[in-house]
Order: sequence, then structure tokens, then C-alpha cells
Amino acid sequence: MNARTSPQPADENPAPRAYLGFDRNTYPGDDALPILRKTYAYSGYWLSPPPQEKINTWSGKRQLMQSHGFGFLVLYRGRDSRELKSLGLAAQKSAQDATAAVANAEKEGFPKATVIFIDIEEGGRLPATYHAYLAAFVDEITKAGYRAGVYCSGVPNSEGNGVTITTSDDIRHNIGARELVYWIFNDVCPPALGCVSSKNPPPVSAGGIPYAAVWQFAQSPRTKQRTARCAKTYAPDGNCYAPGDTKHAWFLDLNTATSADPSAPPK
Repeated sequence: MNARTSPQPADENPAPRAYLGFDRNTYPGDDALPILRKTYAYSGYWLSPPPQEKINTWSGKRQLMQSHGFGFLVLYRGRDSRELKSLGLAAQKSAQDATAAVANAEKEGFPKATVIFIDIEEGGRLPATYHAYLAAFVDEITKAGYRAGVYCSGVPNSEGNGVTITTSDDIRHNIGARELVYWIFNDVCPPALGCVSSKNPPPVSAGGIPYAAVWQFAQSPRTKQRTARCAKTYAPDGNCYAPGDTKHAWFLDLNTATSADPSAPPK
């Protein structure tokens, strides 16, 4: 009589699948889409002019990108803290920005419950006026039927005496009970691997922020002091490029996410 072997128990907590994507401030052009789609599942998509830009070159491109199979990280530029000098001004600016973000999302055809990430470029602990601005922005986005997200730093920032803070933790501790989807950037090597467009990207949790849904692990151009240990993974000019971009026409920031369409409404 043959001995029977007991089936091995399934992993009760399998590692979530990770999906590779890119973002950049300038739309790469229609001809780039089929080349980029061979490697990346989703793309950043601006609803406003990106930082340091006066125009938004992504406008009107959603339908074409969707036809190529791209998912999206929908972005709206947040204010600099120097623009928010009082709580009253913070409330005024947040109302203006949320109204514009919703109007542009509707114009581009993004359905209700899409995540709109507000872009915060500053690192470390944010001032009280910024927390007021962000909370009001989240409330207005939610009231309009969309979901709010934040793009912010997950890089530990030293405050002295052994105290460190990440902007994402600072936001999470101040946002209250509001629902917020986190897209963090942390290009420090390690945990970042540098400019690597792998078919098996690292899990989002490897970025050091366990509650994040998206981790931007490489930026173009690279920040030298944070990426010295993975400098060889970048092109000689310090940028990241898609494997199929042999002419180095479109420098990219690289992301890993828990979804192939991180801004999509829940199913």
C-alpha cells in the first residue's frame, strides 16, 4: 500500500503582486506609447501643469493611452508651503485646487472614485498650514465623489537627537480618519535598487512604508548622495530610460505598485 503524502498548506499570506510603472512631467509623445507599454503597466498622468511647468502636455491623452492598455497614476500639483502663510489662505488655496482637480479629472474622462494624488515635493515634517490645506483638499475631493491620494516623501529625515520623520508618517499622523492613498518616493539605495526595469519589480513594502500603495524607487535625474550605491544602474547622464528606448529619448521616474491601474476605482 502506497503511503499518502499530506498536501502542503497554502501560504495564507502570499506576497502581493507588484506592477512596474513610470511617471514623468512631460508627455513622451504618441510614438513612445507602444514602446513604453512593453515594459510598464501604468503611467503618471497630470491634471495640472507639473512642478516648474506652465503648461500640461498630458491633457487630452487619456483615451489614447488607455487604448494602449495603460493604467494611471492621476496627479495634481500641490502648493509649496511658502504659499500657505495662514490657515485662512490654506483653506482658500485648497478649495481652488480641489475644484480645479475635479474639473480636470472630469474633462479627461476619469470616472468617479478615481484616486487623485496631490503632489507634495517637500520632505520632512510639514507645517500646520500645510496639514490644514491637505485635509481640506482631501475633504473636497471626497465630497466630489473622487478618492484622494498623496505623492510624498518616504525618505527618513533626521531632526536631530536620534529623531527621524518621513513626510508620509507626518501626514498619516495628522490626516485624522480621512481615507488617503499613499504614493511615496524613496530612491535611497538601499532599499531602492536604482534604475532597474525588472519584470519582477520589488514589492511596495520594500520601500519602507508598509501602508503605501505605490513606491517611486528611481528618479531622473538621480540624486547623487542618495543613489551612490546603485549609480551604475543609471545611464551616464544620470537618468532612467526604458529598455526599448535605445535613443534615450524619454527619461523616466520608476514606480512599483500593488495594482496595474493604481488610480482606478475599486471593482
